[in-house]
Amino acid sequence: MTQYVAVAQIGDIAPGELLRVAVGRHLVCLANVDGQISAFEDDCPHIGGPLDEGDLEGHVLTCPIHLARFDVRTGQVLRGPARDQLRMYAVRVEGERIWVAAPE
Repeated sequence: MTQYVAVAQIGDIAPGELLRVAVGRHLVCLANVDGQISAFEDDCPHIGGPLDEGDLEGHVLTCPIHLARFDVRTGQVLRGPARDQLRMYAVRVEGERIWVAAPE
């Protein structure tokens, strides 16, 4: 059974913003796209750039290092140099609290 970890409050991440959180020993980036929260590995799959420092426009995240682009809703690569999609984590929002599935 999947275990979830409480990582933030909804008020911690406004629409259009990114937030780095810890889920156990893993750094995870949260993205708020029009009130929908997505969670994914904070390291860019290309060379490990900090995605929470990237630029989020709508649902498109641009890595701050080599400008790879990703769809934060699905993890899909939209533009290289990255070839691997983002590692996504399940999210639950209960009341004001954001929960993220613990990495296996």
